[in-house]
Amino acid sequence: MNYLRTVWLHLEKELRLEFRSRDALMGMLFFTLLIVVVFSLAFDPTSQPTLARQIAGGLLWVGLLFASTTALNQSWSREMRNGVLDAQRMSPSPPSALFLGKALANFLFVTIVEVILAPIFFIFFNLHILGQSSMLLALLPLGTWAIVVNGTFFAALGLRARSRELLLPLILFPIALPALLAMISAATGILTGETEPQSGLRILGIYDTVYTTVSLLLFETILSAE
Repeated sequence: MNYLRTVWLHLEKELRLEFRSRDALMGMLFFTLLIVVVFSLAFDPTSQPTLARQIAGGLLWVGLLFASTTALNQSWSREMRNGVLDAQRMSPSPPSALFLGKALANFLFVTIVEVILAPIFFIFFNLHILGQSSMLLALLPLGTWAIVVNGTFFAALGLRARSRELLLPLILFPIALPALLAMISAATGILTGETEPQSGLRILGIYDTVYTTVSLLLFETILSAE
């Protein structure tokens, strides 16, 4: 019970700081919106609806992955500046609670961006779902968590590196590749109705479980490293 309360306190602190400045939310929203607009102008989705449905899932997830990296780096830099990591090292509370609170906060921020962008994305790409639309309720949280849990962990790993803004995408993108392929496969299956999205969702479920467990177990080592 104390562990859950500690996670909630970290999550509450993250939400309060972000909604006070809105730096991460606005950055992610602007970056992803820019990708949607540029690619919708690059070709005419109304004249090629089949092609639009085939590539739309990939564009959305790649855009969210790129946009998330800037916000993830920024969240840990704020902790470093305010001395939160030094305080956490001296605190009796479990370090994994700090990681889990921050990962949940990042999950909520990316989810808010998805909720705002989804209608815009469907309008710009003239999309109509031909598959199982209910599967989106499983795909969005599983895909978002796959991006966020690894991104939060590796952003903390590179926090003391001189070029941490460059280091995070170099580490995160190759490791997130299996999850990204599963997200794109499931999204394309839902939009086109030509394939079943269940196999992609199963891969995402396994990926999320494995990387969440590893991140929670190893975060104390990352926090204690000098």
